[in-house]
Amino acid sequence: MRGVRSREAASDAREIVPGARRTTAGTRRTAADAHRIAYGARRGVLNVAAATVLAVMIFPVYWMFATAFKPTAEIQNETPGLWPAHPTLEHFATAVGADGFWTFWRNSLAVTGAAVLLALVVALLSAFAVARMRWRGRGPFIVMIFAAQMAPWEALLVPMFVIARDAELLDSLAMLTGVYFMVTLPFTIVTLRGFLAAVPAEVEEAALVDGCTRFAAFRRVIFPLLAPGLMATSLFGFITAWNEFAFVNVLIIKDQDKRTLPVWLSSFRDVFGTDWGATMAAATLFALPVLVLFLFLQRRVGAGMISGAVKG
Repeated sequence: MRGVRSREAASDAREIVPGARRTTAGTRRTAADAHRIAYGARRGVLNVAAATVLAVMIFPVYWMFATAFKPTAEIQNETPGLWPAHPTLEHFATAVGADGFWTFWRNSLAVTGAAVLLALVVALLSAFAVARMRWRGRGPFIVMIFAAQMAPWEALLVPMFVIARDAELLDSLAMLTGVYFMVTLPFTIVTLRGFLAAVPAEVEEAALVDGCTRFAAFRRVIFPLLAPGLMATSLFGFITAWNEFAFVNVLIIKDQDKRTLPVWLSSFRDVFGTDWGATMAAATLFALPVLVLFLFLQRRVGAGMISGAVKG
C-alpha cells in the first residue's frame, strides 16, 4: 500500500510542478510587460517635456527670423501670422545700410577673433603644464582656475574700469580684447586639460624614444588629437565674446566707433521709434556668424564638450 501511495504522490507532484512553473513564467512575463509599459510611459513623458522645452527656446529665434522677412504692415498687424505672407528683404537692406553697421561688425569680429586665438594659445600651454607636469603650486593653480571660472563676470566690471582708466586704456579695443581673453581663459584651460589627460602618456613617450623633442612630440602627436577640444572651446569663447554687452558699455565711453554689434543693436532706432523689422533683420545678421560656425564644427563640438567635461 505504501508503495502505491508513493507512486500516486509522485505522479501528483509531477502534475503540480509543471503548473507551478507555468504560473511562475506567466508572473515573470506579466512583471516584464508592466515594467516595459512603465518605462515606455516615462520615456514618453520625458520626450514630451524635452519637446516642450525645445519649442519654448526655439520659438523666439523663429519669431525673430520670421519678423525679419515680414513687411512693416504685417508686423504692425494686430494678428501677425506665424510666417510672412509676402516675404521681403527690405529690412535686411535697411540694417546693412545703417550708419556704423560694418564698423561695428568689424570691431566685433576683430575683438572676438583675437581674444579666442589668444585664449587658445595660452590655455593650451597652461593645460599641458597642468596635465603632463608635476611642479610646486600645481594644486593651488588648478583651484585658482576653477575659482576664476565660478566668479560672476559682473563683479569684474568696476575693477576692469579702474584698471583701464588708470592705464589710459578706455575706449580701446585692445583692452576689450584683453577682457574677453580673461573671461574665456579659465573654461578653455579646464576643457583642454581634460583632453590632454585623456591622451595616454605612452604616446608622447614613444615619440620621445623615436627621437622627437618635447615640443616636436607635442606638435606632431598630441596636438592633432586635441582637435575636438580646440573646436569646442573656440566655439564657446567665440559665442561668449561675440554676445558680450556689459563690458563694452563700461570700457567704451567716448569713442562710439569702437563699440561692437550688441551695443549698436540695442540702440537701433530711428526718429519715429523702433523699426522692428530692421531690428530683427540686424539681430538675424548678428546671430548668423555663430550659427555658421556651429554648423561647421557641430560634428566635433559635441564630443569635445563631453570628453573635456568628464575626463581628467
